[in-house]
Amino acid sequence: MSKYSSAELAQMVQEDRVHRAYYTDPDVFEAEMTKVFGKVWVYVGHDSLVPRKGDYYSTTLAGQPVVLTRGEEGALHVIHNRCGHRGAKVVNQERGNARILTCMYHGWGFRVNGELAGVPMRAEFPQEALQGPQAGMVPVPRVDTYRGFVFASLDPDVMPLMDFLGSAKEGIDELVDRSPMGAIEFSAGCHRYRFRGNWKLQMDNMADTYHPAACHISTVGPDGRQFQRRAGKEGGSAMFFTSNGESVVSQLGVRGFAQGHSSEQSLFDKVQSGGVFDEYRTLLVQAHGEERTTEILKNVRHSLTLFPTLDILIAQTSVRVVKPISVDLTEVEVWPVRLAGAPAAISDDLVRYVNITHSASSFIQSDDLEAFERCQEGMRSQGTDWILVARGLGTDVQEADGVLFGPRSSEVGQRAKHYAWRALMAA
Repeated sequence: MSKYSSAELAQMVQEDRVHRAYYTDPDVFEAEMTKVFGKVWVYVGHDSLVPRKGDYYSTTLAGQPVVLTRGEEGALHVIHNRCGHRGAKVVNQERGNARILTCMYHGWGFRVNGELAGVPMRAEFPQEALQGPQAGMVPVPRVDTYRGFVFASLDPDVMPLMDFLGSAKEGIDELVDRSPMGAIEFSAGCHRYRFRGNWKLQMDNMADTYHPAACHISTVGPDGRQFQRRAGKEGGSAMFFTSNGESVVSQLGVRGFAQGHSSEQSLFDKVQSGGVFDEYRTLLVQAHGEERTTEILKNVRHSLTLFPTLDILIAQTSVRVVKPISVDLTEVEVWPVRLAGAPAAISDDLVRYVNITHSASSFIQSDDLEAFERCQEGMRSQGTDWILVARGLGTDVQEADGVLFGPRSSEVGQRAKHYAWRALMAA
């Protein structure tokens, strides 16, 4: 049990600042697993990871091991990765295919929907002990999907997924509609790495257009630019500084959504073209029409972040997942996506691009990880108990559906996450 009351936890988030314990206190972290991750929709995987009947993908939900599976009837399931007998973790591989999931300890078998399928020496057990879902791999209370993205919740009374996503789901549409077939595939592997810092530092960063001019100076500055920002012969470059040295990226606006989601304006203002991109564009026009295709290729959003731990990297055509391990240890996964129906050269280019920008040793992500670890270390200092998130406060513009837009790298997206966290903690 946390040493903090609900009211004390909620008070860690003020209008323009958060308490350093928000990032550093193990009791706060433990409370989050129940009051945040146990109450909202959390992304667990993409349906392309389990394309065939019997496929499984093991991951975590609120720090608990779970398995995403494709049942015999083709339906998706999310089940607790725990044997109903002695509690052993059943699935030890990340991905695979099986008709029966078998526990290595005593050989109990389970169907991919979690039901108990077989028990060695079954007659020696009282039969009532083997009845009901508790004897199997128990299903997670709620599972739903949107355009291939699978979400689950430990709360049987959680709001409908579409209400939780709200208008933020348009960011998912923007990514998926890059495919002429309206489908993406997680078939290009995964970058996975850890940093010594709190998970919310990564989430804050996803709503931060203020930091690139300083944190990423080695790659965004005119003397240090080491790669083109997008594939294609034309429209791939992005201006980070004006001719007089003013930062362009730090003027980009940010949106904050009611459920803690956020999105960043795109840095790009030109449509990609040239080479195979022209062939790709023709396919998109056939699928989506001229106007929508122009919108897709121009990038309305740089990225969309869904509270608590999913980031749709639209500019990088990839998906980033944040997995809290402890108060000061976080695992990050970055999944390059392939665009179903697009020329293979387009998807190949996109995968190479993510390798450059968001792998553990990339030009961009390595800067961020250094910043996160310095934040975690610096917040051990008692110089002040408060972390400022006041940039743009009072200048936010109210849009539809409770969305707030903050111009010039406002921290409104970070505040949206903090306020959503506060509401859950206060409950």
